Amino acid sequence: MTILQAIVLGIVQGLTEFLPVSSSGHLVLVEHLLRVPPSNDITFEVFVHFGTLVSVVVVLWDDIVQMVRSLFHAFRGFHVAAQYRENEYFRLGVFIILGSIPAAIVGIMFEDDVSAAFTDPKLVAVMLILTGLILFLTRLVSQPQRKRIGIISALVIGLAQAFAIIPGISRSGSTISTGMYLKVSPLQAARFSFLLSVPVIAGATLLKTKEIFELGFSFDYILPILIGTAVSFGSGYFAIKFLLRIVEKGRFSVFAFYCLFVGTFGIIFL
Repeated sequence: MTILQAIVLGIVQGLTEFLPVSSSGHLVLVEHLLRVPPSNDITFEVFVHFGTLVSVVVVLWDDIVQMVRSLFHAFRGFHVAAQYRENEYFRLGVFIILGSIPAAIVGIMFEDDVSAAFTDPKLVAVMLILTGLILFLTRLVSQPQRKRIGIISALVIGLAQAFAIIPGISRSGSTISTGMYLKVSPLQAARFSFLLSVPVIAGATLLKTKEIFELGFSFDYILPILIGTAVSFGSGYFAIKFLLRIVEKGRFSVFAFYCLFVGTFGIIFL
């Protein structure tokens, strides 16, 4: 892998991990366009995912610290019921745990099928079009959207995240859209989506790190790895801040047109 390829893939990973346009789908398409040679060495992929993990932790640091602290105090003192009633961050932590379960189950049960899907650019293009339709339909959500995340909505949004394991289906797009369909405010849905990404990205990174030790670590492109990780962190940080502004302005569905265009392009030319 060249330095230029590492930079491009780092930017793509960081931006598309959080913008509702599917990071997995874009990586498949961009690697195909850049003619990155296929390899069993997934070291680069692990580290660019780690870069995006760090970016979401930095942006939502206060929320994450409050959740972890409230969960620790509740379970240490066996005050779970009281904390659930009184502490917003404890409830949020519980909902994040519940919402992460569907993706964990799907990821473990269908890992080989998902890996095979990453080799099919046409399938990715079709799924990008489906993502575009999901985003576009948020325009039909009636106002006002005032509901808060609860147990049921957390599980439903978690199911949407599990569905996004298919390359081309945007994780952030499907989860934020589902929250909006459930009448959760767009900003709250976006915040929950970003927090929900932390266990998913962390879990995927740990699994891939395990694969690194099993397959062996290659030092052939250590510089591209470091550059790709740094670039994915920077672009991921920018993407989170940018998307929050877009959601706040009520223009979330604008990404639908991009997904529809890229998906159509992929079907025709790949």
